[in-house]
Amino acid sequence: MFMDDIISFLQAHNELKVIDVPLDIELEIPHLAYLEVKKQDSKALLFTKPIHKSPQGTSTFAMPVLMNVFGSFKRLQLIATQYNSNRNFTDIESIATEIKSLLDPTLPKGIKKLFAKLRDIYRMRHIFPKNYKGNAPCQEIIMQGDSIDLFSLPILKTWEEDGGRFITMGQVYTQSLETEDSQSHTSKTPANNIGMYRLQVHSQKTLLLHWQIHKDGAHFFHEYKKANKRMPVSVAIGGDPLYIWCGQAPMPPRMFELMLYGLIRGKNVQLAQCISNSLRIPYDCDIVIEGFVDTNEFAPEGKFGDHTGFYTPIEDYPVMQVTAITMRKKAIFTATVVGKPPLEDKYMGFMTERLFLPLLQTSVHGLLDYSMPENGVFHNLILAKITTNYPAQSLQIMHNFFGLGQLSFVKHAIFLDSHAPSLHADYRILCDYILERISVKRLVITTGICDALDHASEEFGVSGKLAIDATGESVDFSFTPIDSKTLLEKMQSIASEIESLHIYPHKNPIIICRITKRENPIFFYAQRFYEKLKQYASFFVFIDSDEDLQNYYLLIWRIVNSIDIARDLRIIESCAFLDATSKGALENYTREWPKDTLCTEAVIESLQQKGLLEGIDSAFIKQFGIL
Repeated sequence: MFMDDIISFLQAHNELKVIDVPLDIELEIPHLAYLEVKKQDSKALLFTKPIHKSPQGTSTFAMPVLMNVFGSFKRLQLIATQYNSNRNFTDIESIATEIKSLLDPTLPKGIKKLFAKLRDIYRMRHIFPKNYKGNAPCQEIIMQGDSIDLFSLPILKTWEEDGGRFITMGQVYTQSLETEDSQSHTSKTPANNIGMYRLQVHSQKTLLLHWQIHKDGAHFFHEYKKANKRMPVSVAIGGDPLYIWCGQAPMPPRMFELMLYGLIRGKNVQLAQCISNSLRIPYDCDIVIEGFVDTNEFAPEGKFGDHTGFYTPIEDYPVMQVTAITMRKKAIFTATVVGKPPLEDKYMGFMTERLFLPLLQTSVHGLLDYSMPENGVFHNLILAKITTNYPAQSLQIMHNFFGLGQLSFVKHAIFLDSHAPSLHADYRILCDYILERISVKRLVITTGICDALDHASEEFGVSGKLAIDATGESVDFSFTPIDSKTLLEKMQSIASEIESLHIYPHKNPIIICRITKRENPIFFYAQRFYEKLKQYASFFVFIDSDEDLQNYYLLIWRIVNSIDIARDLRIIESCAFLDATSKGALENYTREWPKDTLCTEAVIESLQQKGLLEGIDSAFIKQFGIL
């Protein structure tokens, strides 16, 4: 199915807004998409007249840009269950139910259930890709040699300090090398992979591949480097939106992510042969960028405003030499925006969370449910509901989480028992339930791997990890009530740098303080804080940004992004002090602390003047930390 079809599908369900106003691919288009996806009633956006203004003049692009395809629960559900599907799934949970059934090895009782099981197994025939026969639509136009020009595509620059234009919704196809088993002397079939990695336009004919060190693409890269061979890479854009969701799915090593496509769609994905390398890509993609990576060639990539809501620094990444660009005659360019939550990855991540729960439950005994809140940036916070049948079961599951596949990137995990409220409904109710059950004795700290994008860690790729055990009965608390004004005066008498504070109202309150650090780090005052304030609360959190101290959504985002728990938590007897400020010389932090992703004010004003910011006011701007 082609992008024309998804556009008609979205229009039929009133899920598409067409923008006919000419807008720049640098900042204007991505800023509007960034704001739109944060609305309660957001739509997918089709930009029909992308342009680019430069000192040399204004360039126009005949190719439209489609954004926010996954940007709501309604669109996510429609795409997963109704678009281009041979199945009768009613919702995402029904897909998860089938996956759970397939993973259950027990033989069902009764002839009816047995035949249902056999039907499910028979449908597994769709998971295997097939070769497309004939002239692939994605190769209606072929550009090679001097006709290759990546700047002819409406590739976006999202943030003012980005290092250039980035492909943000590219399906990156790679393949491992065929290897021989040293003991059996049999060849090992190459494994195929599709990943969702950002790609920076480096020149007319080169891209920079930002595959992180833990990803399959990077693992394959090392195989080619060891063999001193060029690595084929193809980047597909467009086609069925489910392709790109598959690209971010955390499949086990060497399992082709497009197998999920066949399971969900009830049809075999059809792959066409690339024209200039050995890889295969879905025949119905809109654009394919083919090429090779010389494993000895690197170039500086970035900066880039990433899904963490912060800029990632300039670092060396592999260079992809483009050997061909092919496309449909009526190609549509798809892109996404990353930055501060909530964004499109919220919804893609929700589908991943739901569909992989049954698989996780086969490895994590006692796991009932889990949630990865988008303001925890997925890998920085996870909530898990578990059974508690024996002592320390939460610790057992903690070690499961911190050592299992991509879950091993998780830095902070909160464990609740089966009596806890829903992990997906009212977070205020959930937060109060957690606070009723925790004290400093329920905090467990360890060390492990973290995401390569994590900027708070003391050491690259290694971070402290925190598990909070909120299972069991509620705790009795006897803190002395105090108002914010009086508490602020007491804290300022110890540390004059504290500017304001907010007391989260609970019988186990959290004291959230804004501070401007000068000569001393936070923990310089910790002992005196404990001695004078222990009767008022156990948990004290310090930030140095300008977030509203009652905007809990963004506060959680700020806090979990800004801490390495091994360095930033100080426990003194019954009190815990958490330093969620930006780090620098005071904390012996030697890297550059990154900036937030913020929209460019002049661009917001321009979009406002063009009448494109309906429903967006100053309160909205403040709520989501836009400027």
